[in-house]
Amino acid sequence: MIVAGVDGSPAGLVAVRWAAREAALREVSLRLVNAMPAWACEPGPGPYAEVARWMRDGADAALREAAEQAREEVPRAEVALARLAGDPRPALIEAAREAELLVVGNHGIGGFRGLLVGSVALGVAGRARCPVAVVRALPRQARPLVVAGVDGGGRDAETVRFAFAEAWLRRAELLVVRASGGPPGPDDEQEGEGPLVALRESRERHPEVKVGAITREGHPVEVLSRESARAEVLVVGSRGRGGFAGLVLGSVGHALLHHAPCPVIVLPRPSED
Repeated sequence: MIVAGVDGSPAGLVAVRWAAREAALREVSLRLVNAMPAWACEPGPGPYAEVARWMRDGADAALREAAEQAREEVPRAEVALARLAGDPRPALIEAAREAELLVVGNHGIGGFRGLLVGSVALGVAGRARCPVAVVRALPRQARPLVVAGVDGGGRDAETVRFAFAEAWLRRAELLVVRASGGPPGPDDEQEGEGPLVALRESRERHPEVKVGAITREGHPVEVLSRESARAEVLVVGSRGRGGFAGLVLGSVGHALLHHAPCPVIVLPRPSED
């Protein structure tokens, strides 16, 4: 199952259509969800009853439109709709507990306002149990390419394995990119061979996947944005410390999610973090 957040915005609908294609690619169902304050979810008397009804009607309309967009993109898509109660961040995390992927757009109106520009997006990407795809933009001339961003830390092998699987699924090339201008990972010396081992093991299983690896001088945001300019997707890890920790918890990730030219998949943080 893939879960996609719906907020009624044009950007959100782009994410929904992307999520529908991803669900078809993985041969799983798609669940579209919208979150609103708990007090607005159920009809009843009160000073804000009319406002609550208006919010429910708006959420239901947004979900219906999103479902239409998903089925227009993938006519045989298996789509379910859900209106959730509560703050968008915990609501999304809970809705995606059993999901393969959680998909959100960049920002918009309604329940997911500020999803990318504030704490909600950072909290979802850092705390969800599954990978989180942030769909800010779709390249106009994307080629079959998956880019994996690594930083020399101990989680790089996981990033490479996931990205390799994405490349195999999409029949795409995999490009592993490291920015030499980024901060060193805390596990550089101990686990520096991790990505190479992961690549070798993955290629043994699927030798048909073409793989490349490069190191570029520069800031991670600039390097990864440039190298993924025409990619189908960019995959990065989340560790909670050092290296690409900022991809979720700080300014690097904030900037990358804002400016990446393609969808970004942020892997979940390990439980020990």
